[in-house]
Amino acid sequence: MLIELAAVLARPFLCVVFLLAGATKLADRTSFRKALAGFGVPDKLAGPMGILLPLAELAVAVSLIPARSAWLGAVGALSLLLAFIIAISINLALGRTPDCHCFGQLHSAPVGWPTLARNAGLACAAGFLVWEGRRGPLPSLVSWFGGLTVPERVGVLGSLIGMVFFAGQAALLLQILRQQGRILLRLDALEMLRNGAVAGARPSPTMPGLPTGSTAPSFRLSGLDGETVRLEDLTAERKPVLLLFTNPDCGPCQALLPEISDWQSEHRGKLRIALVSEGTANENRAKLAEFGPSLILLQQKREVAEVYQAWGTPAAVLIRPDGTIGSPTAQGAEAIRALVARMLTAAPAVPIAPAPTAAGSGGNGVKRHPPSSPAKLGDPSPTVRLHDLDGKPVYLNALRGQETLLLFWNPECGFCQRMLDDLRKWDADSPVGAPKLVLISTGTPEQGRAMGLRASVLIDPEGRAANMFGAQGTPMAVLVDAECRISSQVAPGAQAVFALANTRPAGMQR
Repeated sequence: MLIELAAVLARPFLCVVFLLAGATKLADRTSFRKALAGFGVPDKLAGPMGILLPLAELAVAVSLIPARSAWLGAVGALSLLLAFIIAISINLALGRTPDCHCFGQLHSAPVGWPTLARNAGLACAAGFLVWEGRRGPLPSLVSWFGGLTVPERVGVLGSLIGMVFFAGQAALLLQILRQQGRILLRLDALEMLRNGAVAGARPSPTMPGLPTGSTAPSFRLSGLDGETVRLEDLTAERKPVLLLFTNPDCGPCQALLPEISDWQSEHRGKLRIALVSEGTANENRAKLAEFGPSLILLQQKREVAEVYQAWGTPAAVLIRPDGTIGSPTAQGAEAIRALVARMLTAAPAVPIAPAPTAAGSGGNGVKRHPPSSPAKLGDPSPTVRLHDLDGKPVYLNALRGQETLLLFWNPECGFCQRMLDDLRKWDADSPVGAPKLVLISTGTPEQGRAMGLRASVLIDPEGRAANMFGAQGTPMAVLVDAECRISSQVAPGAQAVFALANTRPAGMQR
């Protein structure tokens, strides 16, 4: 009877899972297409697969409903799940954690071992149905329940009601424990503040969080628009980074948001703020984005907060420009205020990085040290030796005879990836009189070839050329005239890059 019950329940369970997965992916095709690209699917295939894969999931869901087609639906479910498992395993083996976008905006997070385990569990359920269905049509819930005796029906219903009741009680208890933990952490923070621990100069070994001066754990999280952001991207501007752990349902977090907005608008030259939040993108847009935080990153189940030993919300930790821990974990609003005040008092001002544009942003990409004396407008192009995709040496100061747009690029930069499609279109059909494009990438020759550009791609893994031209982020670009002299300021972000790319020399303006 237990085996029959498992077979009966597995069908509607898998049906609901695949129905949700397919429908939510179709509702957010743009983000799902980006997720496929993150898994290594070529751009030419990502578009069609972004439609065909959700349709296949919906077809599996529909096939699982009738008894006659349920076995074929189980075979389809098992095939898709095995393909997912292989794709996730390959990316994890290569050290990549792309956004799975498994259930669209309902659930979207970087893949990891939990993702692999979830798909393996679903594959076991599908495999069980395939095994059971080899002997004949799979039983339906209605027909199976109708064939039971009255005591058996009462037993099954009682068991199901009991399972639902205990699941609800467990969820309620977990929520109470979380709320209780947050209250205790806030009380601890207030106690430390009263005793001078938070505002004190030297943290003791009992201070919460990771040891000050230790290397900050790296992470890869998705933003509200699906872009992937790493810790290295946040520290690329050579400013301290405040990781602020929050929750859209946290009252003290909501109360702190106006102050966070003031900090990031008034102190952009001293501090960068990144909110690491729980919940879905829609929840965070509704409750957090309206206050103006410029960067909201989504964690799946507090995995980043737990690595940083931030056990409640709101909590914050300071990351130094060199990527090391700069403070104990500040638990509670008062402790966070004290941490920010102490940091702003001690930190010298640095030049403000260019603000993000709609299509991209400067100041985000490969980590570089500021150049000692970057070339200026009118100066000759710096002498730097790079290599093309075939390993042949190319000197930038030898690019004479035609105006050239030097585009500094990092294939790991999310803003670069967001402008790549538009760059391909411009490269394939650039305006008359537009400058020649030369892309200077920190990536590998393989990554350069994968971009599919007609333009020259030069490899600069250490960002030496960018430093010489004063480009402190990606994507950024600068114009060099036919005499190999710098003829423009550095343009930060996709919008400014394309504006520079579409300029025409005097005498060719329409």
